[in-house]
Amino acid sequence: MPIDMMIRKVRLHTGLTEEDTAALRSIVSSVRDLGAGTSIIQEGEISSHCCVMLSGFSYRAKVSDGGKRQILSFHIAGDMPDLHGMFLKRMDHDLTTLTQARVGFIDHRALRQVISLRPAVAEALWRETLIDAVLFREWIVSLGTRPAAARMAYLVAELRQRLAAIDMVAEDQFRFPVTQAKLAEALGLSAVHVNRVLQSFRAQGILDIHDSVVTLRDIEKIVEIGGFNELNLQPLESA
Repeated sequence: MPIDMMIRKVRLHTGLTEEDTAALRSIVSSVRDLGAGTSIIQEGEISSHCCVMLSGFSYRAKVSDGGKRQILSFHIAGDMPDLHGMFLKRMDHDLTTLTQARVGFIDHRALRQVISLRPAVAEALWRETLIDAVLFREWIVSLGTRPAAARMAYLVAELRQRLAAIDMVAEDQFRFPVTQAKLAEALGLSAVHVNRVLQSFRAQGILDIHDSVVTLRDIEKIVEIGGFNELNLQPLESA
């Protein structure tokens, strides 16, 4: 089923019964295949659905009054990047596909009904929003305090752990089709600075990004440079 990747992801932190997962599957109202750079929802729009990333990558972003975009987070298969849209009158940021992606949509009313009837589903989705908040806090720390190399290293280490949880890392490689321009918008750097950091990592034999594939040649060094703590993505114990 299309939503199985999301169910597998939430089960990492919360136990769901077969009845719970069947209820989640039943409320996916539509599935769309979207090209890279397609807007899923824009800042200011009224949201009536949540989306589930079934494949591909997307990103959240805000554009300043001066027209400069800041990418706030990247999202992978299994993520529900606009779950909080249920409680916002209007979206306060953009959500856009980074790559070609398959996206499922869940009507807010149907999701509210499932949450009201199934406490385990409510707990699972609440935990997902808390983990999402952890990622946001680390993103803020990176932009505010970490030097350029550490920002890059932390992002790579974070993506590796998140993708490994859904078996999308093999032999210390994972697919991440991102341009240097998009990395610059995510890391708060210029594209030239991003290129310099990547060239330095490549020369040191730490990591390489080529043909949309990240190769981790020294994961311990990446973790050390980025100050990455894997427990940050496992902050909650099941009750």
